[in-house]
Amino acid sequence: MPRKEGSILIIDDNKDLLLALKLFLSRQFEKTDTLYNPNLILSALDKQNYDVILLDMNFKAGRATGNEGIYWLHQILGKDPLATVVFITAYGDVELAVKSMKEGAADFIMKSWDEQKILSTLHAAYELRKSKMEVSLLRKKQAHLSGEIRSQFSVCNCPSKAMEEIMQILKKVASTDASVLILGESGTGKEVIAREIHRLSERKNEIFVKVDLGAIPETLFESELFGHTRGAFTDAKEEKDGRFVIASKGTLFLDELGNLPLALQSKLLSAIQNREVFPLGSSKPIPIDVRIITATNLPLQEMISQSTFREDLYYRINAIQVEIPALRERKEDIPVLAEFFLRKYSEQYNKASLQLKKKALSVLMQHGWPGNIRELEHTIEKGVILSGDMEVGPEHLFPASSSMKASPTIDTFDLGANEKRIIEKALRSESGNIASSARKLGINRSTLYQKMKKYGL
Repeated sequence: MPRKEGSILIIDDNKDLLLALKLFLSRQFEKTDTLYNPNLILSALDKQNYDVILLDMNFKAGRATGNEGIYWLHQILGKDPLATVVFITAYGDVELAVKSMKEGAADFIMKSWDEQKILSTLHAAYELRKSKMEVSLLRKKQAHLSGEIRSQFSVCNCPSKAMEEIMQILKKVASTDASVLILGESGTGKEVIAREIHRLSERKNEIFVKVDLGAIPETLFESELFGHTRGAFTDAKEEKDGRFVIASKGTLFLDELGNLPLALQSKLLSAIQNREVFPLGSSKPIPIDVRIITATNLPLQEMISQSTFREDLYYRINAIQVEIPALRERKEDIPVLAEFFLRKYSEQYNKASLQLKKKALSVLMQHGWPGNIRELEHTIEKGVILSGDMEVGPEHLFPASSSMKASPTIDTFDLGANEKRIIEKALRSESGNIASSARKLGINRSTLYQKMKKYGL
């Protein structure tokens, strides 16, 4: 027997109907409460928020206007804006049903005893309530994150001319709904740039949803992005909204676009192009209103020529292209970033008075940074942890050796470990240049990017 979930409040002036509904629905919901007097609704909601509220539309005998039900609907939504209300009435007035939906009701059912209809309507309402709560939680997290980003340093605030030019582009693009493609090596801050576009846009008060396309198994792609209906596949025990629907009115950030298998690229293109999605198991389209931002560290133009990336998808998501330069190409940003990360981790590890030695900064400036800003951040964190209470030196940043020129040695038969060392050595010898390093290693750039991601470089 499936586990009961959710809470429901039933309000009706027919005591016999209340009892029948309570007996029937208590087998389906974890908590089932009833009210005979609608004047007690607000006091009941003071004690508990219900997942679904089943509300009579007419309480006074002989009246069929629905005005009483709509009045109490407004009262309920005033108390709990995320409330999911289903109207129940003895009158099958279509205009009344439409009016109630426009006023904020989730659905409308008749008092005729159709168990299947009642259950399907209430289960759908319960799933809607869960989706509302999920979106509300994501919005709160987004607001909190946006506040942190505004109050803290961002890669967007770097002093290099390259980042200045990128910021100028972002300010012009953000006010539009144009799709943006962000390019750059792993660790350069592509997600931060995407969030900055959202923060500067007209959608800034709506949700920002990130999806790592490279991490979604092919079998779950449609379910994760477009959602699914109950029973759409073996484990689909309930309806689920996809990321496109969850991001409605906001921004959808599709990261690792280049890792999306060719077979799935057409499905993504169709959703973006038609601005609608079909949940798995449904033939009914859901309109979507989202700002699309994509990002990748792979060379899409090269992949198009190799027929591993769709050219039509490329042009659909590439109205505006922003390419973030590697950290080695804008070394004037290193001191500012290093100081920021030093302050961040000094506070985190209760070493507030820490300073960066000049020699340590010199070593940081000489390093090739194949892992870019992410590698710099991890290096500074390691230095803070290993240092004393006063200064961070080169020996704390790179404890394996005092010199960045030390060559890795192959001293085990661990293929993965040695491959990582060889890649590190190639990147170091070529000052982090991806194209040159790939040639030296005898592989193409996309393969090198994938291996760098695999080993966290």
